[in-house]
Amino acid sequence: MERIITVALVGNPNCGKTSLFNALTGLNQKVSNFPGTTVEKKMGDAMLTEKTKLQIIDLPGTYSLYPKSADELVTYEILRNKSETNFPDLVIFIADASNLKRNLLLFTQVCDLGVPAIIALNMMDVAARRGISYNLEALESNLGVPIVPINARKRTGIDALKQTLIHKLPRTHVTYFGLENLDQAMLNELSQVTDKRNAYAALQYAINAKELLSEKSVRIKEVFEKYAFDTWQFQEEEVFSRYHTIDKVVKISRIQSQDNLKKSITRKMDAILTHRFYGIGIFLALMFLIFQAVFSWSAYPMDLVEYGFAWMSEYIKNTLPPGVLNDLLVEGILAGLSGVIVFLPQIIVLFFFIAILEDIGYMARVGFIMDKVMRPFGMNGKSIVPLISGMACAVPSIMASRSIENRKERLITILVIPLMSCSARLPVYALLISLFIPDTAVWGPFNIHGLVLMLMYLIGFAAALLSAWIFKHFIKSVQQNYFLMELPGYKLPVASNILITLYEKSAAFVYGAGKIIIAVSVVLWVLASTGPREKMAAVTTKYEVQMANLTESEKNEAMIGGISLRRDADLLEASYAGQFGKFIEPVIRPLGFDWKIGIALLTSMAAREVFVGTMTTIYSVSGAEDNLDSIRDAMLVETNSQTGKPSYSLATVFSLLIFYAFAMQCISTVAIVKKETDSTKWTIIQFVYLTVLAYGSSLFIYQVFG
Repeated sequence: MERIITVALVGNPNCGKTSLFNALTGLNQKVSNFPGTTVEKKMGDAMLTEKTKLQIIDLPGTYSLYPKSADELVTYEILRNKSETNFPDLVIFIADASNLKRNLLLFTQVCDLGVPAIIALNMMDVAARRGISYNLEALESNLGVPIVPINARKRTGIDALKQTLIHKLPRTHVTYFGLENLDQAMLNELSQVTDKRNAYAALQYAINAKELLSEKSVRIKEVFEKYAFDTWQFQEEEVFSRYHTIDKVVKISRIQSQDNLKKSITRKMDAILTHRFYGIGIFLALMFLIFQAVFSWSAYPMDLVEYGFAWMSEYIKNTLPPGVLNDLLVEGILAGLSGVIVFLPQIIVLFFFIAILEDIGYMARVGFIMDKVMRPFGMNGKSIVPLISGMACAVPSIMASRSIENRKERLITILVIPLMSCSARLPVYALLISLFIPDTAVWGPFNIHGLVLMLMYLIGFAAALLSAWIFKHFIKSVQQNYFLMELPGYKLPVASNILITLYEKSAAFVYGAGKIIIAVSVVLWVLASTGPREKMAAVTTKYEVQMANLTESEKNEAMIGGISLRRDADLLEASYAGQFGKFIEPVIRPLGFDWKIGIALLTSMAAREVFVGTMTTIYSVSGAEDNLDSIRDAMLVETNSQTGKPSYSLATVFSLLIFYAFAMQCISTVAIVKKETDSTKWTIIQFVYLTVLAYGSSLFIYQVFG
């Protein structure tokens, strides 16, 4: 029978956990949430032997088991509670060899929780460049656990790590800080409330331990008060005691040490990249280059995707017999999917650059240089990471805000993240920008499309800052504000890490959006293809009479085609979808939107990118060909039946762009905000203020410039 060993990867932030996880699991990994939380976890499998499989959990990084944020609390809760679903059989502790002393604080705490551990000593090359080396045998002897030197990014030492797991399983643990010096009477009373392991946890982590949130909490607090136990003093004594031991271990195990950092490349680069003026300018320049690349690099792949869907549509149309199934596949499913999947190359380009910036260590610098910018708006430097991540997707970005320790700053960050233009908005922007903005070069390889796209992202960011500033004055907090962030060393990006990230993000977009788009497209096709019998029959009869009254000279392709297009447009207007669009049109008409846009606004509540699929389905049903160029052409020649003017004027397009820049338009985001804030009040406030902001801004744009 196959034996499964559950292994947890534990370590400080930026120690190389993710690189080791990718090296061990490759693409054999999945992302989900820890039970009872919205903190994202990565799990993967790796075969140790033919009959032994490792089930690997990548736990959130933390500096100690005194958690200051929600994701750090998850690491502590899983390691200390054997009843947890994900409790590991052993821990692979990843330590940064260039900063071993700091890393070992967490290691000694993990050991004292009684979890068998093995140390993967990472970044040996960085330590060597700094003139640091260790006697690994002495270090292993003093720490009492196996130690394997590795370079997770270059994937060296991975086989040795696996062999150690097979042949040299770690001992149970070594105690670094016990309870011998504490009041035994108090310990005895605590042991009557909970077992010794959890009594120890309650002592060390009284503020965060789950027992204090359960029925045992009152009794534990009473014991603390009876013996005047000061948890903060205990924590301070414990940290000093641990570092006293760690100092001895490191001192007798280190062979040599000399600081070669004074003139290092890292410090020279940081002097520029983290400069209070140059740093922000460089960051904006990088964002500008990324947005230019989103359009220019993805042009040819987008053409290929369009041609592929056009070929499939034509093949199915000519292969299957005419009828409902043919129309459903071509005008419903393929038309809806093609309108969104065609933008996948742009999303891949965006993720590609963000992944590189994260892998080389630049994103941490962005948090550092933006801290002073964010402070006046009620946030801190850690808020910029979820905000920038919001360019990919708001849902994981809101979850990433758990790293923000201060509750007020975290809540403000969550409330404004949806204003950051996510990848789901990118298809909407790309379609609308291409309607009226010429794809002309303004300076060498830079074109107006990229400039306008960057402007949309900057508008969203500016709106986020303004909203945060307003919330800052209404949300109260007694927590002390502080900002602590480690700047990792610069590293060359690892191709495998980048590819895995691109695969994960692309797959999430295709599978996540694809399921919604297919469902919405099918429902929309049915609603757009059927309607009240009398109205649909009246339209059909009207155009049958027109066709019958054509003279022989009038029966040419242009005349018949024109009648067919007008018939399809009138049938769409008479359909259930058209009737519903007409019903809501008075509300959105002041924004410059007609009933067709109204349908797309409602369907895109499921996901923003559904807007494009909806418009593609609508115009496919009304006669346009199933490719993006034809949809653009159909939208450009669309006229308002009441005014006779084009439905998509420049003012309408910009009104629509602003609406999508600000509107919530995503049910998944609403759900995750409710779960993360645990507050119906703030979820409603967020939805209402974003809707009002979107409607008011769009109304202003259209009424002033329309």
